[in-house]
Amino acid sequence: MSGEAYSGEGVIYNSDFLNGLTTKDAITAAIKALLNRQAGEATTQYRLRDWGVSRQRYWGCPIPVIKCAACGTVPVPDDQLPVLLPENADFSEPGNPLARHPTWKHVACPKCSGKAERETDTMDTFVDSSWYFARFCDPKSKTPINKEEAAYWLPVDQYIGGVEHAVLHLLYSRFFSRALRDCGLLDLPSGEPFAGLFTQGMVTHETYKSASGVWLLPEEIEKRDGALIEISTGAPVAIGGVEKMSKSKKNVVDPIQIIADYGADVARWFVLSDSPPERDFEWTDAGVRGAWGSIQKLWALVEAAPASDDGPADSGEPLDLRRLANRTVRDVTSGIEKFHFNVGIARMNELANALRKAEQSTVPGMATARREALKLFAQIAAPFAPHLAEECWAVLGGQGIITTAKWPTPDPALLVSDTVTLPVQINGKKRAEITVPAGADAATVEAAARADENVIPHLTGVTVRKVIVVPGRIVNIVAS
Repeated sequence: MSGEAYSGEGVIYNSDFLNGLTTKDAITAAIKALLNRQAGEATTQYRLRDWGVSRQRYWGCPIPVIKCAACGTVPVPDDQLPVLLPENADFSEPGNPLARHPTWKHVACPKCSGKAERETDTMDTFVDSSWYFARFCDPKSKTPINKEEAAYWLPVDQYIGGVEHAVLHLLYSRFFSRALRDCGLLDLPSGEPFAGLFTQGMVTHETYKSASGVWLLPEEIEKRDGALIEISTGAPVAIGGVEKMSKSKKNVVDPIQIIADYGADVARWFVLSDSPPERDFEWTDAGVRGAWGSIQKLWALVEAAPASDDGPADSGEPLDLRRLANRTVRDVTSGIEKFHFNVGIARMNELANALRKAEQSTVPGMATARREALKLFAQIAAPFAPHLAEECWAVLGGQGIITTAKWPTPDPALLVSDTVTLPVQINGKKRAEITVPAGADAATVEAAARADENVIPHLTGVTVRKVIVVPGRIVNIVAS
């Protein structure tokens, strides 16, 4: 459209007037054009609500000011920064422990050296967390932000957080970044601190109430004779809805206990495998036990690994296993990059099943294929179950530690299969799967489908009206 004129209500416009302008300058130019036409007026809409910076509590960053009866409010001198919180605070009473601390708040006034007191309020944690990413670009800088380093590293590639972060922390971070930019402290023309946002789902759990209506922790109840009862009283427990885990409703699970019972890898595997990360998921004992079973299966596969190779694995069943392993590497890599962690784990479970089946094979080359597949398996499992993967890597003879090993790249030649497996549907219902040569024509695929032992009974005594072969996808048979 560059240079192309267009008109409206007798006014001629040329799109060149926007060429080369930044977004901010283009907005200004558009507003000016509308004002000249008397078609609108400029206005600013504030969507950021008032925000209390201070909190009457211990947690948070100390506000660096000193209150003096003679001098008023005096900033803490630079050479006395940062102000550190006392490590012997007393939390046994309600209220702000800093206000009643015997020594911390008492200090000499920087101006008159008279008796003074520190500010005992602390800043809300959003204050620090709204600009720390700029500080992290050079955490040893003598200035709060190293503009050159921040200009190189920012914006942050990916922001990940729950819905509360997406509407609160992210909002204030964007506000802080723009303020720092406008004050000349941050070289970030767009003002956007994060390039991408991914909003993760919440972890949910059943809620429980005692007979007296008090919320109960999951560990405070147990099942007896098919009913839930409160352990301490033996009274029946009412089961509430599945809700976001919260301290107020006590539907939380102690991670220390989970790690003690199952290990950290099981907790990770379950959280990542249950559902897409953008959705809420329910924490259940059955789900944790299922994840534990998957972890145990992988370790059992490694323990049963052949001690050495047994020749080339370039044909037959060994080649099929190698192809599956390489496809799994491809799919897990894609799953990680796209935040489809549950898909990646599903593919690894498929590979585990194939490896278990391969243990029974005596075909030459299978030991070679199994060892190759297990090494790949250990590497792609490392982001999901790092402790187990490290042990597997050591048993399999991997060099160094797995976390520093190069991420595997699938062999393109092994991603291409000589055959393809197609589902066969009859009147919309899946009745069989057939394996045919890759690239087989429609007639060959149809003949294979009709000859399958699971298809033949469904075609007996009926008339086949139409056969639709979707290459590489499916076979549909319409019969009556």
